Amino acid sequence: MSNIDLIWGGIQLMVFGMGMVYFFLVLMIALMSLMEKLLKPFAGMLEPAPKAPAKPKAAASSDDVQLAAVAAAAVEMARK
Repeated sequence: MSNIDLIWGGIQLMVFGMGMVYFFLVLMIALMSLMEKLLKPFAGMLEPAPKAPAKPKAAASSDDVQLAAVAAAAVEMARK
């Protein structure tokens, strides 16, 4: 087998592979469009129920206030 035959075989394989990918992508787009048209009437059935409003957070506990004071003191000491 000569180099020309090997190159020609490689080009044929490349074109075949690219054609298969192109065909698959076109087929996938067509099927997805068809599914969109078929399932459009059922789109409202799958919407989730509205969520309840979030509850307000409780006031900060004394531990949180103390932790914030310690962190502020540590930052102040690090700056000096």
